[in-house]
Amino acid sequence: MEVKELSRELKNNEYPGRGIIIGKSQDSKYAIAVYWIMGRSENSRNRIFVEDGDGLKTQAFDPSKLVDPSLIIYSPVRVYKNKTIVTNGDQTDTIYEGYEKGKTFEQALEEREFEPDSPNFTPRISSEMNIENGKYNFRLSILKSDNGDDSCCNRYSFYYDNPKAGIGRYIHTYMQNGNPLPSFEGEPEALALNGNIDELTNEVWNSLNESNKVSLFVRFIEIATGKFETRIVNNLK
Repeated sequence: MEVKELSRELKNNEYPGRGIIIGKSQDSKYAIAVYWIMGRSENSRNRIFVEDGDGLKTQAFDPSKLVDPSLIIYSPVRVYKNKTIVTNGDQTDTIYEGYEKGKTFEQALEEREFEPDSPNFTPRISSEMNIENGKYNFRLSILKSDNGDDSCCNRYSFYYDNPKAGIGRYIHTYMQNGNPLPSFEGEPEALALNGNIDELTNEVWNSLNESNKVSLFVRFIEIATGKFETRIVNNLK
């Protein structure tokens, strides 16, 4: 698979929607997680990221303008022991609670489907990062309707064992802008991950569409120790 330039891929898509990039730094020292949200409606844009312990949550920037919190207020990031969960919805909690019951990542997601936001039926994209004893692997998942048919849920899972340095796997909700929005298709894309946490944060934020970007989360986790650094950027408008 071709390894693509991150900034070019993001700049060439006006509306990828919510996106997850999981990978490893160029020096192999860090596991990397990137998650962002975008919005076309006032309700979708009225959000910010805030840290929540070792995780992340969304909240309304202006609570007086919040219309429907059901699909926009959730915890995108939670940590369970050596696992970091990053998703685009409240399935973060489903996965976390599944771990507590002894379920795997895929087994926990069997309880969920795509979002009930007809006619888009936005896919649920999810990831699991495992860091244990100096070793690192990760999984990505997408739950989507069958080409807009909400009577079918197509479930895809991708496992990356000992991922290559300097490469991130990128999955997002929409292929491009549209009405209805076309769901992501195919295997997660391979993108080059360059620089330290601040350089990568700036590259992603500056590459997302200015009119639609809302918030960005970036985390570097030291594979040897599990210690992490986090960056959050909010488009406060």
